[in-house]
Amino acid sequence: MKKSYTASFKAQAVLELPKETKPLNQLAAEFAVAPSVLREWKLAALRGLPDVFERRDSISELKATHERELGELAEIGKLITHVNFLKKSYRPNPQ
Repeated sequence: MKKSYTASFKAQAVLELPKETKPLNQLAAEFAVAPSVLREWKLAALRGLPDVFERRDSISELKATHERELGELAEIGKLITHVNFLKKSYRPNPQ
C-alpha cells in the first residue's frame, strides 16, 4: 500500500532542503521518505512556485471585478425598486 503525505508535511520537508544544514539522505531518513521522493517534491514545488504568484494576481483582479459588479447590481436593485414603486402608484386617467 502506497503511503500518502499531507501537503503541509511535504512543504515542511521541502523547506528543509535549501537550508543545506543536512545532507539529502539524512533529511530523507528524518522524514521517513526516500531521497528520490524528496527530490520529486522539490521539483514539484519549484514548478508550482510561479502559479502561487499568478493566483495572487488573478485573485486581486477577481476581487476588483466582484466589487464593480456589486456596485452595478446595487444600482439595478435601486432601479427595479423605483420601477415597482412607479407601477404601483400609476393610475391611468379615466376617459
